Amino acid sequence: MDDVTLLMPPLDQLGQHPRLSRWLGRGDRLPLMPAGRLPVLREQFGLAAGMIPAAALLREAAAGDAGDGTWVCADPVYIQAEAAGARLLAWDTLDLTMAEAESLARPIRPMLGDAGMLLETTLPGRWQVRMVTGTPLPLLVDPEQILGAQLLPHLPAGDTGRRWRLLFNEIQILLHQHPLNRQRAGSGRAPINGLWFWGGGRLPARPRRAPSGVFSEDPLVRALAWHAGSHRLPSPHPIAGRSSSLVDLASADPEEALLVVAAWHARLRWREGLHLAFADGHRWRLTRAQALRVWRRAWRG
Repeated sequence: MDDVTLLMPPLDQLGQHPRLSRWLGRGDRLPLMPAGRLPVLREQFGLAAGMIPAAALLREAAAGDAGDGTWVCADPVYIQAEAAGARLLAWDTLDLTMAEAESLARPIRPMLGDAGMLLETTLPGRWQVRMVTGTPLPLLVDPEQILGAQLLPHLPAGDTGRRWRLLFNEIQILLHQHPLNRQRAGSGRAPINGLWFWGGGRLPARPRRAPSGVFSEDPLVRALAWHAGSHRLPSPHPIAGRSSSLVDLASADPEEALLVVAAWHARLRWREGLHLAFADGHRWRLTRAQALRVWRRAWRG
């Protein structure tokens, strides 16, 4: 049977939990992967290397009109200015309502329209722009990979990226003056002072292989599962007969994530495997037969 894959928080967030240390000590360590969930998602859904076309996937899952157009994510973010530059401090955790999203988007739409882009506020915190067919795209970095990092090295580069850098700066100026941000600051919430462009491309073909069932709270993972025809699992805990599943625990509380691992590990049959893919790139494969490896010491990091 195919393995069940659990997307886990970074390994150092889980501490030296005795049971996890014992499982990892007896388990089979797999080659290190790049950090983040996207490499695992590419592997699970059979996507080519490079950018996952997140914008087209999200738009198609929500509105069904991605078609064969080119889309780019334009997500609201909080950027902190510093003497040496600026950092991306918040994305997808800004507690936006749809009314707030529309208020912020209203003055941005004409600016993007002049650049040949149609802005869609598909979800409160997940926006997309529809591009003119054939528009070349620069390398656009996934915001999950650069949270807390200096932005300058990650802005679109080269001649192709120039128009995107200009738009990025102009949108920052516009949003800095938006009255909604004064209201948010007054209530102790972070301002929305930028849009981050990423996840560009066209809707991919339906993958030939994908997990049979998927659990996730993340809109992109759900959109991938919907596009692939995977069943949506109602819970991260084991369901009888649901092998080849993908369970996204990357943002879960570490204690809850370990409870889910224990539940899946307890139901393993002899030919099944449990693939733990940690957000920092570490990976292990656990099987029931590994319990016989009593000579192995617990993993200590």
